[in-house]
Order: sequence, then C-alpha cells, then structure tokens
Amino acid sequence: MTDSRKPVFLVIGAGAGIGGNAGLRFAAGGYHAVLARRSDEAGLARMVAEIEAAGGSASGTLLNAAEDGTIEELVERTERDIGPIRAALYNLGAQIGNRSLENTPHRIFELGWRLGTYGVFRLAHALLPRMVERAANGGPHGTILVTSATAAVRGNAGQHSHAAAMGGRRMLCQTLNAEFAAQGVHVAHVVVDGAVDAPDTLGKLLGDRFEAFKQGKGADGVIDPAALAETYWHLAHQPRNCWTHEIDVRPWTDVAWWNDNPDPQINAVAKGFAGPRAD
Repeated sequence: MTDSRKPVFLVIGAGAGIGGNAGLRFAAGGYHAVLARRSDEAGLARMVAEIEAAGGSASGTLLNAAEDGTIEELVERTERDIGPIRAALYNLGAQIGNRSLENTPHRIFELGWRLGTYGVFRLAHALLPRMVERAANGGPHGTILVTSATAAVRGNAGQHSHAAAMGGRRMLCQTLNAEFAAQGVHVAHVVVDGAVDAPDTLGKLLGDRFEAFKQGKGADGVIDPAALAETYWHLAHQPRNCWTHEIDVRPWTDVAWWNDNPDPQINAVAKGFAGPRAD
C-alpha cells in the first residue's frame, strides 16, 4: 500500500549550521523536516518556525543520541506518526577537544565512538530495513547522508577519540554501501574539510573571536552551510546509475587534507592556502 503522507527528511544533529540549513532546504523541496538535537529547545523552535514561515513543514524534538534506544525510538515514532523517512542526515560531531593520550579517559574516548560511529550504526540498523522494503515494493530509493570531517582520513596529535570515531564512521559507510546499494539505499559520506559558518559549533568554540576568524579567512573562505545544504540535496536526488558514495568539500582557499605541499603561508589552524593570495 502506498503511503500518501509527505516524505520525511530526518536530521540528527540539527544545529543552526549544517543540520538546520539542510532541514530548510529539504522542506523547501517538499519534505517534512524532523529536526533532532540534544539541547536548546528554544533554538530548535526557531528553526522549525523559520521553515514554516518559508512555507515548509517541520517538527523538532530533543534527543540524546548517546543514550541507548533514543535513535531507534525516534525512527519508530517518526515513521508511525509523521511519514516515511525518505532521507536522513546524521550530522553529529564527535569532537571532544585536543587531548593528549594520558588526558583522554576511557569514558571520553568511548563517548567519541558512541557519537561518531555507533550512532550511525544504530540509525542504519533502525532505518535501512524500512528503506529496503519500500524500494523492493517499487518505492523511491532511500538515502542516508553522513556528515564527516578531515579526521576521517587524517589523524592528528590530540585527536585520538575524534580520529578513531570518524575513521570508523567512514569505514562503516563503506560497508553499508557494499551491502545496501544493491537493495536501493544510497549512503553518502561527506568529508567537510574546512571551517563551517556554524554558530552552534565553531561559533561556540571561538566565542568572541568567531567574526575575526571569518574575516581572516577572506571572501568565501568559510563554508556556507546553506550552500552545503544544496550539496546534500543533490546527493539525495542523484540517479542510481550515478551515485556519489563519498565527497569532500572545502573553501577554495584551503588546501585539501591530502596535499603535503601547501603554500608556505600557513593560517592559524596550520592549513595552507590553495593558491596565491589576492593580497
């Protein structure tokens, strides 16, 4: 039986940066956006209101994804009460700060794994059978989008938990692709290899230095989350004969993570520049 309700775009990690902008983009494209985040109920309500003011439909819920059963309950509740989840974005970070090995307790390392890798596994475990069943019955393919980071492909000092979690996230996405692409589910791993103009994450980390940081990056030197949302929209609507399973994005000024010969001008976070500086 065909489900006549709106398709759902589920966002786990719906901050005011990537997650919120992705929700806004998918809602504009005809989805009902379900936005889930750990805290800040007022901020969540503002994002829902912004989507509704633009003519879309959305709902929000608070979610502690590190707790067992929470992701599974959200998938079940959404499918039962709102509609079929056509696309999902796992947008939770696993950054617990730079810590030496001796200053990384077991529980902190495990928290990074729970947020970075185990949460993706739990979402896939709860959602993929539903997507597979719909595809097998002639319905549209489902998509799981996974936001990732430079740490998924390059480990740095002080990033034991983060690098292990993100590296695991990347390999998990590859194994999910190997099993489920043939069954009609598209899994896309997105390496965000640069700073994002996100007030809930980088903005909180830098505090009153945030605006100066962005200005120092120059024109288009920081990733615009609204522009990144367009990339997510494209990934979710690619034809099956041209699926992208991994993509990396960065501002034009940044050297890619794999470039070992950056320009000698190095910025504050030790990344080189992609070409001659205009100044």
